[in-house]
Amino acid sequence: MEWRVRTDKKRRRRSLVAISAVLGGVLVLSACGGGDDDGKAKGGDTSSSKSQSDVDAAAAKDASKAKITITPKDGATNVGLNDAANVAVTDGTLTTVELKTSEGAAVAGKIAADGKSWKPDAALKRSTKYALSATAKDEAGKEAHENASFTTVSPENSFVGSFIPDDGQTVGVGMPVSITFNKAIKDQKAVQAAITVTSSSGQEVVGHWFSAQRLDFRPEQYWQAGSTVTLKLALDGVQGAPGVKGVQNRTATFKIGRSQVSTVDAKTKKMTVTRDGAVLKTIPISAGSPENPTYNGQMVISEKFKETRMDGSTVGFKNSEGKGEYDIKDVPHAMRLSQSGTFIHGNYWGSDSIFGSVNTSHGCVGLNDAQGANDPNQPAAWFYDNSLIGDVVTVVNSPDKTIKPDNGLNGWNMSWADWKAGAAS
Repeated sequence: MEWRVRTDKKRRRRSLVAISAVLGGVLVLSACGGGDDDGKAKGGDTSSSKSQSDVDAAAAKDASKAKITITPKDGATNVGLNDAANVAVTDGTLTTVELKTSEGAAVAGKIAADGKSWKPDAALKRSTKYALSATAKDEAGKEAHENASFTTVSPENSFVGSFIPDDGQTVGVGMPVSITFNKAIKDQKAVQAAITVTSSSGQEVVGHWFSAQRLDFRPEQYWQAGSTVTLKLALDGVQGAPGVKGVQNRTATFKIGRSQVSTVDAKTKKMTVTRDGAVLKTIPISAGSPENPTYNGQMVISEKFKETRMDGSTVGFKNSEGKGEYDIKDVPHAMRLSQSGTFIHGNYWGSDSIFGSVNTSHGCVGLNDAQGANDPNQPAAWFYDNSLIGDVVTVVNSPDKTIKPDNGLNGWNMSWADWKAGAAS
């Protein structure tokens, strides 16, 4: 019996040794990641944690002095498309920067000549996830690395503004800068503050909101002939409405040509073309009939068509069958004066005798012309060839009302005080 007791004791000691070995293994495995509040590893022996700490400290001491900053921050969403992604470094120079889409498509970019910054060559794409990695070296040649990923703004969370006139275009003195946004703008003050329009003439230029999606700019008087107008859009990242940001950074310039303003007298049925203050030509016209008079007011030529179709049904002139009262498929030398359908155009179907004597149109201003728009000696052809988009055509002495300022590019029919009152504040 005594022998059995000893044997049991030996077995117990062997079990305890085995358990201690297992527990010891656990302690060794957990020593790298855990410890008591005093920082010592559980189990009493701290030699391994001390050696790891020494290694970490040595690595940090030997690290590159270069500090890389990536914008936007890692994990950012709704990132703008222009100038939002960039890399900068201090105490070093960039050696490589890579920007790729989640599909692996590389985005071209350039490191600045001084090696201190990088940016992509073009605007980023909407609703796209990007990964950016950068490497830099300090003066000792030691490398530093930084990585970030971000997602650009989606179409649902962004807005853009299309504008006229086009960049580089030469236009008449009446041409406003007209911007149409693809979404309603709630914070009009913030958006307008991010847009500047200036003239080389020094004229004061003010914006006016015609609606939540249209913003026009003009000076008090017509632009000065020969001046240059510059439009700057700095909308990238600007919040136009809750959760909706702009994505544009763009500069455009256009030239103001000679000053041409033509006055249509609906009563005398003549148009006087004045250029740079001198009468250039007087042309017989046929304006709107008494039943369909032409609008009064200052109207800006917004489009030019050598030939176009005019269907009365598209502007409310329908017969009893619901068809247009007129449908002419080859109207020559047509120039738009309003969004509602007012044109100044050639007329080949009317008798020569009506021009200068009878108002016969549905509201347009007609000039004598030939079918096919190929006779340069016709009055309509001459006026078309001598007109620019942005030239002003002013109608007077018509029995109709003055055209509304937002019907086309016709904000000149608003007083300067009223115009300025429509600016965001």
